[in-house]
Amino acid sequence: MPDKTRLYSTDKKSMVTIDKGELISYQVDDIELMHQKGNLGWGNTEIEMFPTIGSTKENQFSVQTPKGEAKLDQHGILRVMDYLPIAIEKSSACFYKKYVANTQLPNHKYPNKSSQQWLNWPYDFEFIKTFELSNEALKITFEIKSEKNMPLMLGFHPAFKIYSKNVIVKTTGQNISLNTILEAGASAFLLEDCKEITLTNNGSLAVNLKTNGFRHIMLWSEVTNMICIEPITFYPSSVPAHKLHTGFDYSSGHEKFEVIISPYYD
Repeated sequence: MPDKTRLYSTDKKSMVTIDKGELISYQVDDIELMHQKGNLGWGNTEIEMFPTIGSTKENQFSVQTPKGEAKLDQHGILRVMDYLPIAIEKSSACFYKKYVANTQLPNHKYPNKSSQQWLNWPYDFEFIKTFELSNEALKITFEIKSEKNMPLMLGFHPAFKIYSKNVIVKTTGQNISLNTILEAGASAFLLEDCKEITLTNNGSLAVNLKTNGFRHIMLWSEVTNMICIEPITFYPSSVPAHKLHTGFDYSSGHEKFEVIISPYYD
């Protein structure tokens, strides 16, 4: 498929750029919302964390499932798979990844950043990601088709550009500063039972983020020019690596999650 897909809102004021299924740009009136690859900080703009969230290194990269052990690196197996297109329109695009149970996939982090060469998962699944751009917002939908009772976690890991070090993350009754997020370190700052936040005091555009299907939101950054706002079903730092499986949900056969990113003038 072509490397980059561009979506345009009806009023032509918003544009989204997708690179092989990854959101790499969301511009409103030529103002960039997303962290750019190559800039200081993280090397991606976004990833999905599936079917696990968090580090597995401390448990020899093993995760317990009802069908035996799986070998997974940080944030699961989805990140080593490639998206294929389903449909691309002017304001929407849909992509998928399909996995056959127990297929051995090469770990992109091996050998420089990981000692685990191959990854596997003992279940079939299909992961579908849909982008829908309107004048007001970008809606990203994740659908997971699998056999019933497949264990799973899901996290979405987008990075937003920071224009001001005085940026504030607002939730109901709580304001979180960038310094607070930086101090949380690698574990990330947890907003428990949180479905909506607003990134404000960040130049002319604020960003509201709403979720459906996720339980919590994590905030993570190690730099002052970006912040990751991560909806999750489970907070991995709440358990040691050998108990990561206690955070699994179990599939009904067809799960659906949504993230709605709504920019507005602050």
